[in-house]
Amino acid sequence: MRNNPFTILLLGLLLIAKPVRAADVAFPPPKLPDISQHGRNIQRTMRLLAESTPEHRNTVRILFYGQSITEQHWPVIVTDDLRARFPHANLVIENRALGGFASQMLVRCVETDVVSFQPDLLVFHVFGAHDKYEDILRLVRERTTAEILQQNDHLGAKDRLDEETDPAKNPPNGNAWAGFMNYNWLPKLAGKYGTEFCDQRAIWKEYLLANQLTPQALLKDGVHLNDHGNFLMAEIVKAHLRYDPKLGPSPAETWVKTFTLGKDTTWSAGKVRVDFEGTGVDVIVGPSRESKPLTFLIDGRKPSEFPELYAFTRALPRPGGKWPVVAPLHAERPLVLEHWEMQVREAADEDKHFTFSLAGTKIGADGEGRSDQRFVSKSGRVVIEPQDWNISYALGLAKVKPVPPQFSVSWDIVPRFTDELTFAWMQPNDRLPAQPASESIVSVANGLPPGKHTLEITGDASAPLIAIRIHTPPLKAKP
Repeated sequence: MRNNPFTILLLGLLLIAKPVRAADVAFPPPKLPDISQHGRNIQRTMRLLAESTPEHRNTVRILFYGQSITEQHWPVIVTDDLRARFPHANLVIENRALGGFASQMLVRCVETDVVSFQPDLLVFHVFGAHDKYEDILRLVRERTTAEILQQNDHLGAKDRLDEETDPAKNPPNGNAWAGFMNYNWLPKLAGKYGTEFCDQRAIWKEYLLANQLTPQALLKDGVHLNDHGNFLMAEIVKAHLRYDPKLGPSPAETWVKTFTLGKDTTWSAGKVRVDFEGTGVDVIVGPSRESKPLTFLIDGRKPSEFPELYAFTRALPRPGGKWPVVAPLHAERPLVLEHWEMQVREAADEDKHFTFSLAGTKIGADGEGRSDQRFVSKSGRVVIEPQDWNISYALGLAKVKPVPPQFSVSWDIVPRFTDELTFAWMQPNDRLPAQPASESIVSVANGLPPGKHTLEITGDASAPLIAIRIHTPPLKAKP
């Protein structure tokens, strides 16, 4: 029997063909509702993206934050789409989600994760206690000028497509927690805090009905997304990331004010002076060139002289992962820039408590304590409340089980200030991008006491100083 040449060719093609992956399958696109109002509360971010050009690359900082749903692949899809649509923007995008940390735990990390990053846009989703969810939004509004894209929940495997959606029939003391959160509480918070509300739950239902799918079809377990679910969530979020001048300016345009050199302020006798009301100051500089350093004073003081501008990083265990075992950390005395190490040991009692000792690279040994007691270090630079320990859960998320009888925890005190800006180190690095047209932003102060201040910059007109940007969060922290 002779071999058929067509058959041989077909077999050869099959052998060299790439296997089909789920990610390569074209999923049906969702039928989106009227999106003419989408993006209304994030137009500052979208304007900066849309107005970026090869000659002027606006820097836009975007932070994805939440728990395991935000750790999935859909933020990567959204990021790739933004980079493709706005190729001339200098996008700085991070994902600091902590899988397993519901709102009652995530709220403890807002200072280290969100405030430290100072995003232009926060893309946010979290499950958990409703009051702590609000605390997160409030803290972001008190401590940053970020616009917020607030997602509600997608459908889990046990959720019903015909669930009650009337807010009045979803009270806080009712039996339908998902109904209360998604149709009562979260929409109220969106209105109260002026977020961009992404009602993905409604679109999720319509998509399932239109394509005759069950909720499980978009999930790899009871709640986490498979490739199809990641595709759908990304499409829903992307629909909000649009610039439309007809929407008018978003509220954040009044929270961030830029003083352009030569237009809003000028050099005078080797100084630039700006009176402002706010909590944050950035300077925008161009490509490095020979000039004197820029030095900064706020209210006649170096930024480093403000104790509010020193901050803790996450307190991370070894062995362990990215989940802090104690949060938040506090101080009763002014901090200094140093590294801290804590040695933790299982206590010799039946209550599963831990004892610990800690030392800083500047202060040295600074005291010993127990996890069931309030601790104030000898220097006053570390204060830990008993309720802020989270050892077994944080280590469990990092798959460190059982809890070791001894382990270490470390953190740093980092600056949220710049006293002096020299230009020899500025081209290029992570703070100052390589593209000459990119907008390079250096934080002079992040976390000043709210109120009126005066910024004074000393240098000369040859410095590549382009503008000064002032941040005034829309809410003032409660005393």
